[in-house]
Amino acid sequence: MPQNTIVPALLRDKLFQLNMPDSTCSWITDFLTDRQQFVRLGTHVSDLQHISTGSPQGCVLSPLLFSLYTNGCTSGHQSVKLLKFANDTTLIGLISDGDESAYKGEMDRLVSWCSMNNLELNSLKTVEMIVDFRKDPAPLPPVILCDSPVTSFESFHFLGTTITKELKWEQNIRSLTKKAQQRIYFLRQLKKFLLPVKMLVNFYTAIIKSILTSSITVWFAAATARDKAKLQRVIHSAEKLIGCSLPSLQEL
Repeated sequence: MPQNTIVPALLRDKLFQLNMPDSTCSWITDFLTDRQQFVRLGTHVSDLQHISTGSPQGCVLSPLLFSLYTNGCTSGHQSVKLLKFANDTTLIGLISDGDESAYKGEMDRLVSWCSMNNLELNSLKTVEMIVDFRKDPAPLPPVILCDSPVTSFESFHFLGTTITKELKWEQNIRSLTKKAQQRIYFLRQLKKFLLPVKMLVNFYTAIIKSILTSSITVWFAAATARDKAKLQRVIHSAEKLIGCSLPSLQEL
């Protein structure tokens, strides 16, 4: 996971390469350069600092600028995929016959690219998960990132979806069910205020159904009937509160 340490001059060059107008490139460079920042803690205020690195946290432009900044960071081997979402970077390698050379080569390439572009990889927030369905797989040596061994996990949370090394979805569906049930409480509160059915359905669609369908094309086919029933019960609860039928999990 690279830290947000964008260099405005490097970003300007990358924006030029993407054929952005000169005026836009200049505006963005000026926006990121020589920003003023201070820290307030209670009644105490730190000295004013001038910053020309990174993009402001919470700024609407920041995720887009970071994505444009890292646009040129790609995988060069067909067996390795590099997935990026803002500053969340995932490297997926297909290892055949125990040959990790392409996988580790792309990892070294990522480290080198980040170093050249003033981005620091956070090894403490980096984990590895090995998916291997062989009966007696040979243990693989730990991956070393920036001189630190990467911890191997049995599951991890990827962009809101819990993936396990067995590629089973009980943990993920348990999490979705819990989130959706928590939101049912707010639907119940809105019902007490006698909101019209249409508004309750809109609330359900935006706040509850969006949770139930999160990554549904990934996990639905492999989910057990028991787990699907848990999510369907959430839909039934919403139907009773709203007073109308809603699309079933299967329909969704």
